Amino acid sequence: TSGRRMLNLYGPAEFTIWATSSAALRPDRPVTIGGPIGGAAVLVLDDRLRPVPAGVAGELYLSGSALARGYHRRPDLTAARFVADPFGAPGSRLYRTGDLARWVRDTAGTLELEYVGRTDFQIKVRGQRVELGEIDAVLTRA
Repeated sequence: TSGRRMLNLYGPAEFTIWATSSAALRPDRPVTIGGPIGGAAVLVLDDRLRPVPAGVAGELYLSGSALARGYHRRPDLTAARFVADPFGAPGSRLYRTGDLARWVRDTAGTLELEYVGRTDFQIKVRGQRVELGEIDAVLTRA
């Protein structure tokens, strides 16, 4: 509709919901998750926490002031998902999103993120995280 813009926003609850924003979506362009918003740092890393080149998929990591401290009374999960930031100041952390992404160039040559998929079997149903492995385990026992 004339005069209206639609954006694609990306972010997990661990980063106060919103970490990236796309440019205004256009019907003649692929939908991306854009680039980091102010105060957010977004990295695409390999399994050794090394940046991957543009066009190569890797796990998406987030850091910045909006990053949660961890999970309430879940030190095991906090340790697995909130890792030391090898590029940041001492004590800074990165959040492992479990999402796969790659940097791609738009028509103007600007880098933006393309969402590729998940590293696990987690999906969302009406905004709630669902682990497909847990469903499979329950059904296997039945």
